[in-house]
Amino acid sequence: MTGRLLVFSKTTGYRHESIEAGAAALSQIGAEAGYGVEVTEDASAFTPQNLAGVAAVVFLSTSGEVFDDAQRRALESYIRSGGGYAGIHAASTTEYHWPFYGDVVGARFNGHPHVQPATVVVEDSTHPATAHLGPTWAWTDEWYNFRADPRGRVNVLLSVDESTYEGGEMGPGHPIAWHHRVDDGRCFYTALGHAPEAFGEPRFRQHLLGGIRHAAGDDPNSGVPSPSAASAP
Repeated sequence: MTGRLLVFSKTTGYRHESIEAGAAALSQIGAEAGYGVEVTEDASAFTPQNLAGVAAVVFLSTSGEVFDDAQRRALESYIRSGGGYAGIHAASTTEYHWPFYGDVVGARFNGHPHVQPATVVVEDSTHPATAHLGPTWAWTDEWYNFRADPRGRVNVLLSVDESTYEGGEMGPGHPIAWHHRVDDGRCFYTALGHAPEAFGEPRFRQHLLGGIRHAAGDDPNSGVPSPSAASAP
């Protein structure tokens, strides 16, 4: 199906050094996969007219409050009516005061330990974001803890084994990547992607492409419902 991707990286809170590397990587990944890619930090791109031509919006380590009310309405209408969302890393630190965005991203960031290696466990090897990985994946990142565990409301793709690093606060099966539905919208989120060099790693790039294809409706799993038929509370 392909189409156009809107890669959005506005920050009003912490700004990750990886945003520029991520934007360049997503432009390349998207173009190679047949998508047109628009990269912007201008929230005025979120209008009903502009979003009507977008296959998926990609939130690249956005942070803080990034929208006005009209832009929030435009994004909500786009998602509920069947649009696609892919959130990367700090996307879960965005729009804390907007409940709908919390539904879309799936979980809210609640802190992290220092950057360190850990073992990632693949919980669903059938998804395009994970099918290229083995049962486990050794990876170094900024391991996010979340305010609430989204398991049961989302389809978990990857978890991190807390016994393999210091500072985990969510217990066994700590989710770090997932997909779910919000009304007719397809949503994907990965907590990975803190460091600039991550975006040059082939397995991570394939992980992102698979998630984007899911959000854009370009894979068979795009129609899989969330464990809950309703939006997250």
